[in-house]
Amino acid sequence: MSLRPGACVVDATVGGGGHAKEIIQNILPGGRLIGIDADETALGMAGAALKDFQGSFTLVRDNFRNIDAILSHEGVGAIDAVLLDLGVSSYQLEGPERGFSIRHEARLDMRMDSREPLTAHQVVNKYSERDLALIIERYGEERFARKIARAIVAARERKTIETTHDLVSVVHRAVGGRYRGHRIDPATRTFQGIRIFVNDELKALEEGLKRAVPLLRKDGRIAVISFHSLEDRIVKNTFKEYQKQGILNIITKKPLRPSDAEVITNPRARSAKMRVAQKG
Repeated sequence: MSLRPGACVVDATVGGGGHAKEIIQNILPGGRLIGIDADETALGMAGAALKDFQGSFTLVRDNFRNIDAILSHEGVGAIDAVLLDLGVSSYQLEGPERGFSIRHEARLDMRMDSREPLTAHQVVNKYSERDLALIIERYGEERFARKIARAIVAARERKTIETTHDLVSVVHRAVGGRYRGHRIDPATRTFQGIRIFVNDELKALEEGLKRAVPLLRKDGRIAVISFHSLEDRIVKNTFKEYQKQGILNIITKKPLRPSDAEVITNPRARSAKMRVAQKG
């Protein structure tokens, strides 16, 4: 991210504050970090992680798609770097009350921002078979989407699908055998598709990138860590388009991947890809 003392940097998905802490240590003295997250719990964790750096950071509860309005409200006209670490954080997956994980029993929710009205429970129990199939196929990249959607509709006619384990059971009964020998759980792609839809993640990413790039100073950098091909494709194509226009220079000709050693210590990094570009 080419950080230096005095820089103004945005961690647009601050999460628990791990990246933010590293950033602040590289921009002091005189630097300022603005951390954005839609998740109220995440902001509390980030505040605790950054407690030793009071006065050097501001935390804002919002979606990074609104980065231009957020910075305007904070009186910031231009920034030196911005980081987006996409997807669901470890604590969200581990937190049983959020309904993100296939491993923990919880009411179907999947909202990153609890103020938003749409939940996974509504999608699973109210949406038509056709719409469910489209969501699971498009956002989950699940080839058995139609079969799973049909099974969901049949199951909810007997009993409302209340919890994550209810949904996992439906998917396993529908396509479990077809995933035998696969590394991922048969329900993983279905959960991904519903989560992305509930949080409007792909549209938010497109908007966030397009609003962040104009805010960068000359030579300022944008770094994006994605975890599946839908996100990575948006980042790749957006960077390419800005490069064609002479606005960005792509630093990573191919995305950076975690080392084998990192994957051993942090298995969730396995699918991560990071792309970096610099303002021309």
